[in-house]
Amino acid sequence: MDWLGHLRLTVVYDGASHKQENPLGNELILGNMNTTLAISKPEYNVMLKNIQDRMPAVTRDTSNFHKSHSQFMSVTLDVTAITPIRSIKHTLAEIDRTKSALQEAYIGLRKKQVELKKKERELESCTDPLDRELLEIEILEVNSHLEGTQNHVNGALRKMNFMVNQHKQLLEKAGKNEITEEDYEKEESKYHIMTCMKQALNAARSRNGMIDEGNLIYLFDLGINAAQAQAEVFAYLNMENQLISNGTAPTHEMTMRWLEACADKWANDPATFAGRRGFSVFDESSLTNRLGYAPAEE
Repeated sequence: MDWLGHLRLTVVYDGASHKQENPLGNELILGNMNTTLAISKPEYNVMLKNIQDRMPAVTRDTSNFHKSHSQFMSVTLDVTAITPIRSIKHTLAEIDRTKSALQEAYIGLRKKQVELKKKERELESCTDPLDRELLEIEILEVNSHLEGTQNHVNGALRKMNFMVNQHKQLLEKAGKNEITEEDYEKEESKYHIMTCMKQALNAARSRNGMIDEGNLIYLFDLGINAAQAQAEVFAYLNMENQLISNGTAPTHEMTMRWLEACADKWANDPATFAGRRGFSVFDESSLTNRLGYAPAEE
């Protein structure tokens, strides 16, 4: 069984069994606080009682979170790649980061569960009242850590499941069953031209139509004449202004089609510029998992 299978058993079964069998749950922290702390004013007992009464609802609603970002934010602000295969690459990177975090959490969870079992065993054989009390406090501490870790594990599992589903949808959108390294390399020209022009257009909106220096350098490095790019930006902004003057609202889809047209227009320029400097932007012999590729027999 792989680590994900062990994690499922750990979170669903081991976590549940400890909650059922261990009477020293985290609820005792709030329940016994009024007898443990030296509270000088009686209204604090009322506050503690109110907190304890409301805590089940708070815990229930808090379980909706315990993850870094919402689903909406993940696909709009986290994965911002403008082309399909780059979107898949960034989605896979999110999955990989979440998987690594889950693996670390799993190891930490298992260690704490073993620590808890050892302390419970010590408690069974302990006869000194103060040592027993100290062990009970330590068990509370471990349980608190386990609960917090499990909450974050649950959030990470939801995020990972969401991103895995996004990967499937992106493959369907691209009309592919798998992505090869060759697919990735061949889309790079389109990705960088569209990204550069997206940034250039957005910069120009706040600069009286002028592309900023950073994206002019980006255009040069892609082998695209900056005067041509500036003319395209002027023409597009002028078209938008005419639509607005006529009472029609420009759309985001129009911008995407313009970006795709720019990418098609200058598709070969990066390779031409790289060739002028002695480079090749694509080398089949240095790729792996190409579709239809059969390794040479030894």
